[in-house]
Amino acid sequence: QVQLVESGGGLVQAGGSLRLSCLASGSIFSINSMGWYRQAPGKQRELVARITSGDTTMYADSVKGRFAISISRDVTKNTVYLQMNSLKPEDTAVYYCAAFKSSGFGVWGQGTRVTVSS
Repeated sequence: QVQLVESGGGLVQAGGSLRLSCLASGSIFSINSMGWYRQAPGKQRELVARITSGDTTMYADSVKGRFAISISRDVTKNTVYLQMNSLKPEDTAVYYCAAFKSSGFGVWGQGTRVTVSS
C-alpha cells in the first residue's frame, strides 16, 4: 500500500506563492506517476499537473501557460512538489496528491486547502 500526506496549503494573498508537498510512503516502488488535483467549492475535482517516474510532466489546460506553476519530485525524499506562484483567487481549492500504478489504480491523499484572497 502507498500512503500520501500533503502539506503546504494555507491562506495567501493574490499574487503570492505556495509550495505544496506530497510525501509518499509504503510500496512506493509500485508508483508509475503522481499528480496534483484540485477541487474548488461546488466544482468537480480536476487535474492540475502530473509527473511520471521518468520525470515527464504534464499540465492541465487551465494552468498550462502559467509558468508560475510547476510540478517536480525529489526521489531522495519520496516527495512530489507543486510550486505555485502568482496565485489567483480562482486557484482557491482543496489540493489533492495522487499516486498511480501502471495499471491505473490510484491512491489519494487527504488534501490540503489553499485559499487565495483578492
